Amino acid sequence: MDGPSSPHKPARIIVRSPKLKRRARSVNIADRVTLENVFGITVRNNCGVASHPDTHTIAYPAGCVVVLYDWKRNKQSHITNYSKKTITCLSFSSDGAHIATGESGHLPAVRIWDVEEKSQVIELLGHKFGISCVAFSPTLNYVVSVGVHHDMVVNVWNWRNGSKVASNKVASKVKAISFDEFGGYFVTVGTRHVRFWYLERAKKNKIKGETVPILGRAAILGEQRNNLFVDVACGRGSNANSTFVITNTAMVCEFNTKRLLVKWVELRASSGYCIDVGECYLFCGCSNGVVRVFSPSTLIYVTSLPRPHHLGVNVALSQHAKHHEQVTYPDCIAIHYDERNDKVLCVYNDHSVYLWDIKDIKKIGKVWSALYHSRAVWGIDNYTHDDNPVVPPGTMITCSDDNTIRFW
Repeated sequence: MDGPSSPHKPARIIVRSPKLKRRARSVNIADRVTLENVFGITVRNNCGVASHPDTHTIAYPAGCVVVLYDWKRNKQSHITNYSKKTITCLSFSSDGAHIATGESGHLPAVRIWDVEEKSQVIELLGHKFGISCVAFSPTLNYVVSVGVHHDMVVNVWNWRNGSKVASNKVASKVKAISFDEFGGYFVTVGTRHVRFWYLERAKKNKIKGETVPILGRAAILGEQRNNLFVDVACGRGSNANSTFVITNTAMVCEFNTKRLLVKWVELRASSGYCIDVGECYLFCGCSNGVVRVFSPSTLIYVTSLPRPHHLGVNVALSQHAKHHEQVTYPDCIAIHYDERNDKVLCVYNDHSVYLWDIKDIKKIGKVWSALYHSRAVWGIDNYTHDDNPVVPPGTMITCSDDNTIRFW
């Protein structure tokens, strides 16, 4: 006997919630967007420029990006700080394999980057409000970082294992730092401040995780004790026992290893901003586009670098612009001497950059220059070309608060 017939079951309808839909796999922005070129620079002082010791590469910050520019090949590469914090200072290691950066903002980090891979090696946290300068020791054992005036801390890091081996407070705002040629000490300068810091205690500290106070000794400033010292450069080669400091009143002071002020010379400018030294020449960046060159062994004046374009000039015609006594030039706020390639990099306060060839000190020539916007950029667009383009394809157009529209 047949059983009761079962009713026909209707097809099941499944309604999926929009929230349960499978989402597309997220892709890292670095894999979707490639940074090709950066048009601009955010260097504030001499702590923001450096050069590779063995190649033709110069490094400078542009926001949260480190631009590595090879002036020989006219090609950029980039290191991006994905924390999005503005990079304030940087320093190459003596072998050129790594670069250290400091940043601004809350709880900033000292970051060590692999130059070849463009990747972060380690993050060092020990400041609260910002980092004003950072430097590798010549021996590659340590990285020194100095906080901004709200932080006022000097830290010495063993960057390979991430430990802070020495630290101390500073009572003044620090503007710059420089290591001596052999890495035994470093010098910081600032407001009524020239101080020599010695690394003996850091070297003797064998206890992992322990931070010892770093030993610091103030220089004997004499009549210059009330000055604002804005930059420092320790001597090289036969001048390794000298430390050169520039003041905001455009004076260069020389200190010996006993921290005594032994010589000084006036730069005949209204203000001084930056200094760098090699074995043969000492370069001093000043106001109104002035860059003085001295002999580091005698502090005798040698020559002056050519001035850049004057303020208000048509930048498209700057190569042909004539120089007049009545015009004003941008201040040289950062300078770097690449002694290996006989080049001097100058950064001016209108965000322009010049690279000078000093192979023949009596006939200095310009190798390369970049004239970026001097103020905020308000708009950007790509040029859409037709059959008869008036500018090359791919040209980018920008407008700025400096009252210029520029084609790149």
